[in-house]
Amino acid sequence: MSAWIKMISDEDADEALLDTLKLARTPHGTVDNVMRVHSLRPNTMRGHVVLYRAALHDDANTLPTWLQETISSYVSILNDCPYSLANHWANARHLIGDDARADKIEKALQDHRPEDAFDGAELALLRYTEKLTLCPAAMIKADVDALSEAGVDDGQILEANQIIGYFNYVNRCLNGLGVTTEGDIVGYYAKT
Repeated sequence: MSAWIKMISDEDADEALLDTLKLARTPHGTVDNVMRVHSLRPNTMRGHVVLYRAALHDDANTLPTWLQETISSYVSILNDCPYSLANHWANARHLIGDDARADKIEKALQDHRPEDAFDGAELALLRYTEKLTLCPAAMIKADVDALSEAGVDDGQILEANQIIGYFNYVNRCLNGLGVTTEGDIVGYYAKT
């Protein structure tokens, strides 16, 4: 466990915190530092878990999961958040399932040039991601219209908006508290 503030271990947790830690457990059976950093205030951990799962792991989402993870990764690159990038790029790479394609996408995102790897609706979503992350006060209706014109439906626009908003929130939480991946299992998917 690593952060600039105290994080309470399972062994030192009271019943209320243990209940919240149970909710926050990953498929690996662990509690990642991104959630454990809330251990001094379990209600914010509970809210964070619910928001995270609703934004990124909801079965009702129709954007492809690899693209959701790629959007997450791009926000994390733009915010220079190594924690989120390590986890969500590992997920995106796994879901893309093609190392050459993943390498091309990673380079394009790192260079802030999504047009080098994307076109159409995917490129429109990544441009929206960049503007909403870096210039939120400059957003205008035309930014959403561009998504619609590229074939992104309103539900998918909302999905992307919520993913972008969530990762801007969590990147600031992680960077602001010095949270690292030390002790975490990086990535959602089991290595095979």
